Amino acid sequence: MQTPDFGAMRYGEREEYFMRQALQLAQKALPSGDIPVGAVVVRENEIIGAGCNTREAQGNALHHAEIVAIDAACRRTGNWRLSGCELFVTLEPCPMCAGAILNARIDHVIYGAADEKAGCLGSLMNLYAFPFNHRPLIRAGVLEPECRQILQNFFLQLRNRL
Repeated sequence: MQTPDFGAMRYGEREEYFMRQALQLAQKALPSGDIPVGAVVVRENEIIGAGCNTREAQGNALHHAEIVAIDAACRRTGNWRLSGCELFVTLEPCPMCAGAILNARIDHVIYGAADEKAGCLGSLMNLYAFPFNHRPLIRAGVLEPECRQILQNFFLQLRNRL
């Protein structure tokens, strides 16, 4: 796949490009019955870590998309510090993932849909309002309709099966 010319893009196109990559990953969670959330870690316009929810598939509560993507980025770089990186995720991070983002020193979090039930970057609470030694920048609502729709479709199908 050819990397786009990010310098020639209008404001927001770069963020939309990487969020679309996360949305493609979210689709991969569906066959296993996992909630469709996808995430990518980006450094210097290159995806260095990617993941989707695999809690159901792996039987592991820790396998949120953000954690999987952060783990992949750490493995690729050989470093737990992901300074200079951005995390694009289709759903606002939960408390566990928000903590992992802090610990990994990710500079910027861009998410699509807000999570009123568990979102810790402003919806339910803002974990980053506390005086931690690191505070990433947050941008919410990138491709929010698409990110919200994949989740709504998943939960509608789940309710219809019950």
